[in-house]
Amino acid sequence: MKRREFLRSVGAAGAALALPLSISACGGSTPGGSQNATINWWHIQTGDPGKATWQNLANQYKKSHPNVKINITILENDAFKSKLATVMQSGNPPDLFQSWGGGVLFQYAKAGLVQDITADLQGQWGDSFNKSALDVYGNDGKYYGVPWDMGAVGIWYNKKLFAKAKIEQPPTTWAEFLQVVQKLKSAGITPIALGEKEKWPGHFWWVYLAVRLGGKDAFTKAYTRTGSFADPPFVEAGKHLQELVALDPFSKGYLGLAYTDHSAQMGDSKAAMELMGQWAPSADAGAAADQKGPELGFFPFPTVEGGAGNPNDVMGGGNGFAIGKNAPPETVDFLKFLTNAQNQQNMTKDGIVLPTVKTAQSFVTNPNLKSVAQMVSQAAYFQLYYDQYLPPSVAQAVLDSTQGIFAKTLSPDAAAKAIDDSAASALR
Repeated sequence: MKRREFLRSVGAAGAALALPLSISACGGSTPGGSQNATINWWHIQTGDPGKATWQNLANQYKKSHPNVKINITILENDAFKSKLATVMQSGNPPDLFQSWGGGVLFQYAKAGLVQDITADLQGQWGDSFNKSALDVYGNDGKYYGVPWDMGAVGIWYNKKLFAKAKIEQPPTTWAEFLQVVQKLKSAGITPIALGEKEKWPGHFWWVYLAVRLGGKDAFTKAYTRTGSFADPPFVEAGKHLQELVALDPFSKGYLGLAYTDHSAQMGDSKAAMELMGQWAPSADAGAAADQKGPELGFFPFPTVEGGAGNPNDVMGGGNGFAIGKNAPPETVDFLKFLTNAQNQQNMTKDGIVLPTVKTAQSFVTNPNLKSVAQMVSQAAYFQLYYDQYLPPSVAQAVLDSTQGIFAKTLSPDAAAKAIDDSAASALR
């Protein structure tokens, strides 16, 4: 899939490509280990400023640590996931690699493919992180990675296109949202950008509807197997999604479009809305023909009438790094440097991340990103993306089944049953 991510490739036009970087704070001292070390680092920042920023950080670190060589491999999100799965199966993971935490990372940990860095997080480095962000990379009291970006999914909208359709206020309920879709269509505007080829963007819709309809209780019961992913909230989520699909609100040919196409449509004002995470404005601007993109607004996913979820419940996540089992000791020190307070502050000021280090929170100045950060801080329940929280086999069932609803090849009941059948095997 991606998931996420970017997927979650950060690419913000106009941000500085060469940040003032710091080798101070957590990280920077020459650790014990081999006299010469090579760190193989895989990340997914295919566009600038993210790509240039990571390269700058590596260059800065190498300058102060001449005994360390850093080989960077940059992969698009789906290619990364595919290649990572292959090297994991061979038992030879990269030394440092992109991770979204959750069940995928924990399965790697269970298989002994990643390092337990719990001891390294004792003290200043571990204390510097926002705990809710750090905990996405921990399981049963052990930590296998750290976050460098954390936010949430919500609806980003093109202010000019909303004005053209005479929509004065963002919707707050699902019924109002469907009315907004109709108004946009009536104005000749594609309501929603969606690149569903990779499946993860579409699964956001089903997951958020499940969060609104069932809340934490429904997911906890299904996950612990005291309930089921075929219980009413999950079936109803499919029915509401089916209701949206019936309005034909998405980009033409969306089932075959990639996330990069999705971002370009938002960036070039060819669609009015997208359900996406905190990286969306940067990705949209980077994909826009003018490298700027439109003025965007943001609103939380609408409440669903009759739903049991708290209106403040949030679905989202962020980005982090994990360390492969064979990584040299210098890798932990390099990771400390990547996530130290000064570098987090610099990247936050340039709009590249929503910070995970507490002292960098005050550097969020963008009003929309402040809204995202506030939404996360007020969440009664924070649900990590299903395709990251759940074991890989169940995550794939979610992706395949929700795409089936979009493609009109699966009914909501059949989709929920397929997901639960997978969960029944994987979550025993």
